[in-house]
Amino acid sequence: MPSPTSNEPIIRFDRVNKDFGDLRVLKELCFDIDPGERVTLIGPSGSGKTTILRLLMTLEHVTPVKHPDENGGVIWVEGEPYSHMKKGGKLHVANERYLRRRRQKVGMVFQQFNLFPNMRVLRNVTEAQVHTLRRSKDEAEAKARDLLELVGLSDKIDNYPNQLSGGQQQRVAIARALAMDPDILLLDEVTSALDPELVADVLAVLRDIAETTSITMLIVTHEMGFARDVSNRVMMFDQGVIVEEDTPDRIFSDPQEVRTQDFLRAVLAE
Repeated sequence: MPSPTSNEPIIRFDRVNKDFGDLRVLKELCFDIDPGERVTLIGPSGSGKTTILRLLMTLEHVTPVKHPDENGGVIWVEGEPYSHMKKGGKLHVANERYLRRRRQKVGMVFQQFNLFPNMRVLRNVTEAQVHTLRRSKDEAEAKARDLLELVGLSDKIDNYPNQLSGGQQQRVAIARALAMDPDILLLDEVTSALDPELVADVLAVLRDIAETTSITMLIVTHEMGFARDVSNRVMMFDQGVIVEEDTPDRIFSDPQEVRTQDFLRAVLAE
């Protein structure tokens, strides 16, 4: 496959496989996401949704094929190979140095907040800016203060994480991810660890970000209302493949595949 040009999608999975031992979790997976698009992945647990996000965060690596440039098995980001690197005119599995440089434009917010418990809120948002982006302390703090205002936590900058509710901690995690100026934001079940009464505030922040920025979002969520509101496109996954994809209105109002119908019936009945 020829290298994508600048007009290509911001994310491209080209026949990507992922195995865990003898279990193939992703099977010849192909999809594209355009710059600024917000795509939500839905489907049952174990269908491969979170694995896709972990591959983009380089927390997992694709299962190699013999000739990736000829037979797929490659993730592309921003028109360049992401899971692989070019060497001698061919694609080879990327080394850690290459991955470290490429993943700087990808941010992720996890189910668990993963904040530094010994750091106050402000430093949680500035730490990576200073050490990874090499920003000055003043520049990083200005950026952090702006983002903490965006997520409604300007009054919590001197608090430690254990002094915050779960919803507040998740909003700090969102601010921390955005502070790195990612082109792509990955959201992995960001409300699943929250008490129900805290979910709405986090989803409201994410809706605001979706409406006011051009950041590309790839979202895994069980919140179907949020998926419908914020997405440009919804992809239904099952057993490592895309079963169906369409606009949120079409997927949620008139799904074509029996597997999608059954899944949504079960989820919406909960």
